[in-house]
Amino acid sequence: MYWNEEIECMSREDMTKLQNERLCAQVKHVYENVPYYRDLMDKKGVKPEDIQTIDDLHKLPFISKADLRDAYPYGLLAVPLKDCVRIHSTSGTTGKRVVAFYTQEDIDMWNDCTARAITAAGGTSDDVVQVCYGYGLFTGGAGLDGGSHKVGCLTLPMSSGNTERQIQFMQDLGSTILCCTPSYAAYIGETLHEMGLTPDDIKLKAGIFGAEPWTNEMRRQIEELLGIKAYDIYGLTETSGPGVAFECCEQSGMHINEDNFIPEIIDPDTGEVLPEGSKGELVFTSITKKAFPLLRYRTRDICVLTKGKCSCGRTLIKMAKPMGRSDDMMIIRGVNVFPSQIEAVLVSNGYAPNYQIVVDRVNNTDTFDVMLERPADALDYEIPKREKALSSALKTMLGITPKIHLVAPKSIARSEGKAVRVIDKRKLHD
Repeated sequence: MYWNEEIECMSREDMTKLQNERLCAQVKHVYENVPYYRDLMDKKGVKPEDIQTIDDLHKLPFISKADLRDAYPYGLLAVPLKDCVRIHSTSGTTGKRVVAFYTQEDIDMWNDCTARAITAAGGTSDDVVQVCYGYGLFTGGAGLDGGSHKVGCLTLPMSSGNTERQIQFMQDLGSTILCCTPSYAAYIGETLHEMGLTPDDIKLKAGIFGAEPWTNEMRRQIEELLGIKAYDIYGLTETSGPGVAFECCEQSGMHINEDNFIPEIIDPDTGEVLPEGSKGELVFTSITKKAFPLLRYRTRDICVLTKGKCSCGRTLIKMAKPMGRSDDMMIIRGVNVFPSQIEAVLVSNGYAPNYQIVVDRVNNTDTFDVMLERPADALDYEIPKREKALSSALKTMLGITPKIHLVAPKSIARSEGKAVRVIDKRKLHD
């Protein structure tokens, strides 16, 4: 089932032609209207006429979150402010926030992208979509809300929090699709069972989860807790929000909406463009956004791109689930560690994804602790054995040994937005 079959199943030849046309127009638009980016192009000796096809993308300069902060608030705006109808902002907590602008045309494009995601998850105008992403400056709530309206679903704009009320509305109004962060979906599932209910007591069939990293092990756990099929969705405030890419029934990567966003994979250290199938940093160029069009934006997400027709029939290029972020990677005792690696081990060993990683430095040596909630049925005498087994499993995965602390159930704070998984105290000391 497709929202826009003509685009989603377009031949590679036709998609490349469309991208070439839109890229050339976008580079001209940005060069003429964004002095900040024009200066970057001039320093690199690149003019709009040098960009004829997507094969010329590598000639353009990168842009990063640091540039967005330097140009805050209006330095990357490409249209008159009177043409903008909305802003959104990142949820970052350090430095200046990143503010992104939208024309009505940009909003319509975004809603079309999230409508594709909802349709790919089986959504139709007969569905009831419960949106539990945060509303406000965060893009999650507004993004899925707009797509839900476009598909014609009955939309419940719940935002996050008050979890028992969320479940009551699910029951009373027969919600069929849940949209929220994966950590909040897991919490809703836990709460459902604590209330003495089962998936048979609700009508959910699918969930669309994003905004934070999550593993396939966590996916399986959410699917079991809520009795649904769990779909991934990807996006960034800087490029529009959720809906840049979405998962289909195959659940083997997310289709990128290539008619709006051109992806590249680069070596995060050298900036060199890598061949298809290589693991590296994901870079996006927005080719249809008018107000805040970013060319070659470095996402810091590490993943792989693959082409080829999917079993769902879509020809849109796929991005693998991000394997972590180049800026979220921790270096502990000289070893590269991603939180997603730790979560995969914990969940595959039968533990709920309620954990926290604490890294510190004592006497010039890194300490590495993982706090994890013990199962409710775990007996006291079993705890040391369980901790040792997990420590050994993580050493096999990572090459270094963390100290495992199995703590009381419900003692790690639950998140209704993005979960705080890592506390790196070394940054506080430096």
